[in-house]
Amino acid sequence: MNLFLETLIGGLLAGTMYSLVAIGFVLIYKASGVFNFAQGSMLLFAALTFVSLHEQGVPFALALAITLVVMVIGALLIERLVLRPLVNRSQITLFMATLGLSFIIEGLAQGLMGAQVRALDLGIDDVPLFVGEIMISQFDLIAAGICAVLVAVLALLFNKTRIGIALRAVADDTRAALSVGINLNRIWQIVWAVAGMVGLVAGLLWGARQGVQFSLSLVVLKALPVLIIGGFTSIGGAIVGGLIVGAAENLAEAYIGPLIGGGITPWFAYFLALIFLYIRPAGLFGDRAIERV
Repeated sequence: MNLFLETLIGGLLAGTMYSLVAIGFVLIYKASGVFNFAQGSMLLFAALTFVSLHEQGVPFALALAITLVVMVIGALLIERLVLRPLVNRSQITLFMATLGLSFIIEGLAQGLMGAQVRALDLGIDDVPLFVGEIMISQFDLIAAGICAVLVAVLALLFNKTRIGIALRAVADDTRAALSVGINLNRIWQIVWAVAGMVGLVAGLLWGARQGVQFSLSLVVLKALPVLIIGGFTSIGGAIVGGLIVGAAENLAEAYIGPLIGGGITPWFAYFLALIFLYIRPAGLFGDRAIERV
């Protein structure tokens, strides 16, 4: 039982990291219907910018503030120069635009900051903590706490403020939102800026865990099963989906892995997502498509 609880808790804590990446997708998709494949590159650029500044002797807090400003400005430029001119185009056109954008961002990051692997120290030691006989990673626990705080702030922003009400109106019915005077471009700018902030937090946590390297952008691929399971339009779904993926991966590796020789973690989340596509294509909290005939 201790092994089961330890594996489960470790998976749930790791799942919050997946949720953090997925939330960036949800924010943009919910407001504009765009699946932003460049979210992983934004995450990488944030981590590289921060670690480059810190290596130059910039204090931690100042480097964090500068990186935040860079990410917000970058997100606003992406919305204004790339996506706004493509408004009302097909979803595949917008997706291809963000796919191309991801390579541009990675190339820009490599040109400005180099391609070498860098260590990122956030001052969080990855040491084991014991609750009774159950071992928990201190880094995972603190990372989960940071994710919880960020989610709480986003929940307050989108549920208790005028901006949040406007965002939900745009997500529910864009034409109706425009008819009552909601500035669609302003909403998109806010959402992209917030997605840039989320990318910063996710980039720092993932960079601290596995080093700041260009494979960091591929963490976007692990967010896809989370979105399929939780739903593309729900922040709560992204959280629940991340927890499910993290726990299922750990439990499968611990209990099924020894039976088939291990190596379950890289693909089990996609197997789980495939099952959800069969039984609940919109995800647990996603909006079901209704077509009138």
